[in-house]
Amino acid sequence: MSKGSSILLAAVVGIAVFALTYVYLGPDSDSEGGETAAVEAADVEVATDVERYKVPVSDAQPSKGPKDALVTIVEFSEFQCPFCARVLPATKEIADTYGNDVRIVWRNLPLAFHQNADPAAQLAMEAYAQGGNDKFWEVHDLLFANQKALTRADLENYAKQAGLDMNKVKKALDEKAHSKQIQEDTALAGTIGARGTPNFFVNGRNLRGAQPFAAFKTVIDQELATAKKLEEQGVTRAQMYATITKNGLTKAAPPKPQQQPGQPDPKAVYKVPLQGDEPQKGPDDALVTIVEFSDFECPFCGRVEPTLKAVQDKYGKDVRVVWMNNPLPFHKNAKPAANAALEAHAQKGDKGFWAMHEKLFSNQRGLTTENLDKYAKELGLNMKKFKAAIEEDKYASTIQKQQALSSSLGARGTPAFFINGRNLRGAQPLASFEIVIDEELKKAKDLVAKGTPRSKVYEKTIAKGETAPKTAPTPAAPDANKVYDIPKPKNAPSKGSAKAKVVIQEFSDFQCPFCSRVNPTMSQVMDEYGDKVEIVWRNYPLPFHKDAHPAAQASLEVFAQKGNKAFWQYHDILFQNQKALSRPNLEKYAAQIGGIDMKAFKAALDSGKHKAAVDADIQAIDKAGARIGTPSFFINGKLVQGAQPYAAFKAAIDEELNN
Repeated sequence: MSKGSSILLAAVVGIAVFALTYVYLGPDSDSEGGETAAVEAADVEVATDVERYKVPVSDAQPSKGPKDALVTIVEFSEFQCPFCARVLPATKEIADTYGNDVRIVWRNLPLAFHQNADPAAQLAMEAYAQGGNDKFWEVHDLLFANQKALTRADLENYAKQAGLDMNKVKKALDEKAHSKQIQEDTALAGTIGARGTPNFFVNGRNLRGAQPFAAFKTVIDQELATAKKLEEQGVTRAQMYATITKNGLTKAAPPKPQQQPGQPDPKAVYKVPLQGDEPQKGPDDALVTIVEFSDFECPFCGRVEPTLKAVQDKYGKDVRVVWMNNPLPFHKNAKPAANAALEAHAQKGDKGFWAMHEKLFSNQRGLTTENLDKYAKELGLNMKKFKAAIEEDKYASTIQKQQALSSSLGARGTPAFFINGRNLRGAQPLASFEIVIDEELKKAKDLVAKGTPRSKVYEKTIAKGETAPKTAPTPAAPDANKVYDIPKPKNAPSKGSAKAKVVIQEFSDFQCPFCSRVNPTMSQVMDEYGDKVEIVWRNYPLPFHKDAHPAAQASLEVFAQKGNKAFWQYHDILFQNQKALSRPNLEKYAAQIGGIDMKAFKAALDSGKHKAAVDADIQAIDKAGARIGTPSFFINGKLVQGAQPYAAFKAAIDEELNN
């Protein structure tokens, strides 16, 4: 790669990495030849004490209010977004209050995870094409009044209600006749930093979200005052918007990533001392000690329990799990539950604690005092002592000390784990635990071989550990030239040619909204490059997406039975139904594919047949030393992170083809 090409690619990727919501689908809207070009701006100075954007408008956009209004509000919105609906009373009040002094210009920003938003935008723009502003706003109101009913049949019904030419409507919806303009609106939004809906630019000044009327009024009144001063200097009303925005920004700076201070560095070893009386599973002389800071009411803590059981099943006496309490303040039943578990431990030892632990996690939504009493009776505890422990907050001191320890190490959320002192945060999959455990097990065995008794391994390992958060270094921007060694699996879902010069390994998660947003871009890559590229699917289900791992396994069973064509069909169905990935739904979607042996499909999910393959994809990233989220793409081993616009992929692919 030439030095110049490297710099260009790094610049494209560096800028685009933050535009996770958008897909690049058209040219920069500044080339529209719109009103900013047609109306000459007056040669006067406009105050620059506020951040202002040059947002072009033209007759191509629906609007409400006169072209020579003193204040122009450009609204980026979409018809399926609930926040866009909530702002409608405010925009109506703006029109009622300011009359001809304000106009509102509509631009489309259909979000990828709202599957009906683009068809609705197509209908609205067809209404504009047929009947101008009046018909657009009539259909606009119908769509927002029926946000939960935007199917094709519904759209045609609203078109009939508005008296549109139905032959033209059906043709426009079939052919997506207004895609070019919708795509240009979307591209412009990404360029000027409108990273969500609704987004407003009031004479170029950005106001984000479903703001109340008062918030708009403050900005509008300031802009009216500015406009009236400009009128005194000879600026006509027709020149006003072009004059005020003529020196505005044309591109938003990428947002700075937020560094979260005080989070433990996962590569550091922390000193997590044990008092010896904590509940534990596994022997005192285990080679690897996992200290778990957890909360009985935390759903993520509940989700990781099967993983911990799998750890103990795999490693046996080489691993012990030690429990410490960190009931979070917004979980009102978590602390009484912690008291209940510790009282069970006091009365019946580790066996009593883990029996209560299991009941509490099995009934996370039923941790009332009455139910705690019920669980205690079922375990045969002394009820007088048990009730006193709950009422008197008997273990408050113990809990507070454990919380203080967790906080001092920077582990403020739950669940948090320290594996021989090394931090692992969150409800991670088994593969993530295995990587750290295997490394620590090797170190522990080396210590034993050199004479350290097994019973002293943990103490020796953490002896010089950190006692305060050692913040992980801020990750540098991905090196556009670094090639990660991630071998392509012999049998993985793919599209394109197996002999392609460029292999794109896509690590993704069926429940991740950003992963769904990049799908149109990947389709565009295939349309553009065909057999010059191969896209290989790799699963990377995030631990806090509870349905992602089962969905990944289900997709691999479809692939195993019916190959690539069926896999990609199933892939599309899963992404179209990201919020409905329960087991019954996974089965329903598989049946829709046709030709799937449903008995074998169900058996594969029951047995976890493809779990190892999914975990192997996760481990491939860790082995390569990459730090990623979803989606992530390795283009001939070079990382492109996030739901990037098409331009970022094109730059990377072209560079590889040229090489």
